[in-house]
Parts: sequence; structure tokens; C-alpha cells
Amino acid sequence: MQETTRVFTVPGLGSSGPDHWQTHFERTLPDCTRIEQRAWDVPDRAEWVARLEDALAGEDLSQVVLVGHSLGCVSIAHWAGQYGHRIKGALLVAPSDVDTAHYAAFPTTGFGPMPLARLPFPSKVVFSQNDEWVTPARARQFAEAWGSELVDIGEAGHINVASGYGPWPAGLALLREWL
Repeated sequence: MQETTRVFTVPGLGSSGPDHWQTHFERTLPDCTRIEQRAWDVPDRAEWVARLEDALAGEDLSQVVLVGHSLGCVSIAHWAGQYGHRIKGALLVAPSDVDTAHYAAFPTTGFGPMPLARLPFPSKVVFSQNDEWVTPARARQFAEAWGSELVDIGEAGHINVASGYGPWPAGLALLREWL
């Protein structure tokens, strides 16, 4: 009997609304679950990482794929550094750079400095040439540090609803490589 891959979405600051591509993934994929957080607008790294760990308790981690967006990607990198679990893979879309002044306007706790340890599982970093939350150079640095495949999708903003990414068939195709 073939095991089913379980997909968990890991949204960023504010979560992902009803039209966001992560929400579309959740509706499209039968075994896809959002990692919910207590405080989407006041993120605390310790809480977010613990919630991710708790949500995966009891799962066959060899069959788990995480799909992060923005601060969710940073949470996944911190989780990997803290727990060292090996999973099937992670799709890390538009990882936000928590080391920039851009984050000073948001009440986040403990996410910096940016985690740059190699991830113990296969991963892909998807980035945009004109993302206000991460420069292409930093996205490349993250991918290299994490041992991730780098996927440049051109000028796509923050790869969210505001930049036209509701349903995202190309993103789903990147994910399906692990399914």
C-alpha cells in the first residue's frame, strides 16, 4: 500500500486569506492542512515553531511536505534548526528577510537573525525579482545556505494575492514533484 504524502501549509504574518494560493492548495489537495497560529498578527518565533512541531506530532515525517510563505519560510528554517527532523521536502515561497528594517514596523519576536543553517531535507526556494520583503541576492543566499534548489519566477512581487497569486498552477506543479 502506497503511503499518502501529507502537505502542511505554513503561512506568514497575518496568515493567508481566502484567495491566497496557499488556501487554493488546501482546497485542491486532499491531504493538505494549514498550520494554525494563535497570533497571526503578533508572531512569536518560539510559539510558531512549537505549533509546527505539535502539528506534526504523530505524522510519518518521511511523507510530510511543508509549504511556507514569507515569515512561514523563516519559521520552517528555525524549526529545522531546532528539531533537525527529516521530512520529504519543503517549498519555501518568498522567504521574507527578517534582518531588514522592513520588519521594524511589525511586532514580531525572535525571528532574527535569519536562520542560515543547512536544512536536513530537500527544499526549493521560490523568489521574485521585485519582492519588497527580500532582495534577489538575499533569496539566493538563503537558498545556498539552506541547500535549496532556487526557482526565480521573475517579477512577481511578494507572490501573494496583492501581486496576482490566487490560484497558482505553476506553484502547485512545483509542489507536485514531491507528491
